[in-house]
Amino acid sequence: MTANQPMIGFGSVRHRRLRPRIHAFAYRAFFFRLPMRTLAAGPYRHGLFSLQRLNLFSVRHRDYGLRDGSSPVTWIDAMLRAHGIEDATGELWLHTFPRVFNYVFNPVSMWFCERADGALRAVCCEVNNTFGESHCYILFHDDGSPLLAGEALIARKLLHVSPFCRVEGEYHFRFITHEARSVARIDYDDSEGPLINTSISGTLVPLSSRALMRALFAYPAFTFGVPLRIHWQALRLFAKRVPFFSKPARPVLEVSR
Repeated sequence: MTANQPMIGFGSVRHRRLRPRIHAFAYRAFFFRLPMRTLAAGPYRHGLFSLQRLNLFSVRHRDYGLRDGSSPVTWIDAMLRAHGIEDATGELWLHTFPRVFNYVFNPVSMWFCERADGALRAVCCEVNNTFGESHCYILFHDDGSPLLAGEALIARKLLHVSPFCRVEGEYHFRFITHEARSVARIDYDDSEGPLINTSISGTLVPLSSRALMRALFAYPAFTFGVPLRIHWQALRLFAKRVPFFSKPARPVLEVSR
């Protein structure tokens, strides 16, 4: 594999709620892992995939960061500097669902910010809800040491995501990425303890027209199905009489760790 090569992952999304009713599901999924600093060097197009252009698969700047079409790389760098992180000048890997036929909904996109030596300096987790709101959780070590594979990184929950969870408690993030495998795990604890376990994982292969055709035909309507599945699972939770919490009138949008 070539260094800083765009990748596509084939795997699954898993979710398990622990109380007051057990509720679990898993879906087959695919995702992109893109070296955004490398791709920002010039116009990029690879057969069926384009950056900032219409194609069968695409990634658009307006889906991330300030959502005004400006470079999300510039946005990420500014946030890192605001947190005193000056050495995340290496590759910036975006783990995300792409647009398919120009449509996408990303519950979470993850930005892996590397130092010049390739060590992982920080991770920015950009969470989106179905109300059109987003929030970025920035994970790093205050002493400047790199993040280790599989270590728990904790952030206070600040954005309303599900009507079956209060805006309280903590997320516990864990990431493991090797050359051919990526695992992102996000567990949620409320004031009573562990509540939800989620993960997205998959086998990584170089992005190619053949791999994109595999994603199109082996995972039909996956991208279009993301919001539909979210609402279907909400109906199942409602049927199980899991307590419902109304959306807070004013979301909290400050950056969190």
